[in-house]
Amino acid sequence: MNHPTSQPVRHLVLVLGDQLDPNSAAFDGFDPASDAVWMAEVAAEAEHVWTTRPHIVIFLSAMRHFRDSLRASGTRVHYRLLGDPHNRGSLGAELRRAVDELRPGKLIVVEPGEWRVRHMLLNAANERGVALDLRPDRHFLCSRQQFTEHVQGHKHLVMGTFYREMRRRTGVLMDQGRPVGDKWNFDAQNRRSFGRQGPGQIPPPRAFPPDQVTRRVIALVNDRFADHPGGVEHFDWPVTPAQAQVALEDFVEHRLPAFGPHEDAMWTGHPYLYHSRLSSSLNLKLLDPRRAIRMAEEAYQAGHAPLNSVEGFIRQILGWREFVHGVYWHYMPKYAERNELGADLSLPGFYWTAETDMHCMRECIQQTLDYGFAHHIQRLMVTGLFALLAGVRPAQVHEWYLAVYVDAVEWVELPNTLGMSQFADGGIMATKPYCASGNYIRRMSNYCRGCRYDPSLRVGADACPFTTLYWDFLMRHEERLRRNRRMGLQLRNLDRLDEDERRAIRRQAAQLREALAGT
Repeated sequence: MNHPTSQPVRHLVLVLGDQLDPNSAAFDGFDPASDAVWMAEVAAEAEHVWTTRPHIVIFLSAMRHFRDSLRASGTRVHYRLLGDPHNRGSLGAELRRAVDELRPGKLIVVEPGEWRVRHMLLNAANERGVALDLRPDRHFLCSRQQFTEHVQGHKHLVMGTFYREMRRRTGVLMDQGRPVGDKWNFDAQNRRSFGRQGPGQIPPPRAFPPDQVTRRVIALVNDRFADHPGGVEHFDWPVTPAQAQVALEDFVEHRLPAFGPHEDAMWTGHPYLYHSRLSSSLNLKLLDPRRAIRMAEEAYQAGHAPLNSVEGFIRQILGWREFVHGVYWHYMPKYAERNELGADLSLPGFYWTAETDMHCMRECIQQTLDYGFAHHIQRLMVTGLFALLAGVRPAQVHEWYLAVYVDAVEWVELPNTLGMSQFADGGIMATKPYCASGNYIRRMSNYCRGCRYDPSLRVGADACPFTTLYWDFLMRHEERLRRNRRMGLQLRNLDRLDEDERRAIRRQAAQLREALAGT
């Protein structure tokens, strides 16, 4: 089982691939003389969705580095390698074996980041008759109980309201009970495109070339998961806490000052722009969110970064990240089954290949497959928007996002995808569908230059599929959308279309969906 000579085990601490924090609650009361750590690499975690190779590599590499750091500190680690011929292939089966072999008095684990895994571990422990101590994840600034109290105290769940409460509770960017700058957010300053001149020279993010441990993982993944999509030629992600700290410092120094104004902008051939690349480190627990928030706030206080950039970055962590974590655990497991708009189209095959003549989709999907990364607008307003407008089954959209991004853990990915992107939860995550025509993409990027489609056209051979499907989406869901006050402007524009235009749009949209169904 790839561990030192076995000794009696009092407590067996289970460490999952997204819990790589030596200061987690799982280690409270840990006694190196009588306790041990258990970790396992299993194929099922890479295969329950068709996980891309960059995603698999970052988890396995970070796990192995964490194992090595624990052992170097004198901790006993029982670690099952993926390539072990005796590997049973699933976390549940491997945990049962570990209990049979080690006979621990108790199992301890921090609450998993996925409902499926939580119940797998509970079932395995119950089957073996051993207690499983589920401890809170202190990585988050809002506990599950605090989020439940927030839900019970508000008639409608709104991220902005939650974010204000978190600011007040933590004192982040607050001055004597008021938000610094007298505004809670600065979105009005943070929605700029780059213009025709493009982004210019942006300091590239700090890269972390694979060391020997990561190179071995890459070789293993390329061999074992050769049929999985995605490439690892560009793999340079942080896989240790020390690297995550360097990545944070690099972002704050070189890109945070200009992050805010262009956080929604996109540009061909520039996957990262001013974005931090910290989400995978946060979600694997290599980096404490409090540290990221503190460094950003200190950058503002020191005059290094403007308030709009700092607030925009902090809101992503203190607002959205904490909010989606609360939504996931409050509404699961039924949340994953939500499909309020009745979407029924199968996910188009080009989501796995990037083989499409839509330039924006080709750019964002190929970037995703190559790097395991796309920033929030590429996810929400390109790949997610197309799925929403086309009417793709939200469960399939969720599975794709869970499979392709290096930062994807279900607690954060599912509400963002199913709720915010696809509006499949009917408005829990977002107060309106994030729907737009191809003109939004033209305004925020250069993707439309040279594309064969024209985003200003609704119908015809040159009409942008985003634009055709946008107007069809408004018509298909018109009755529901008219009950949403935030959709008023878009529906007034819809009212300007005469019946002939509506019929032409419906006809072309039906042809598009029929063609997509055959991919």
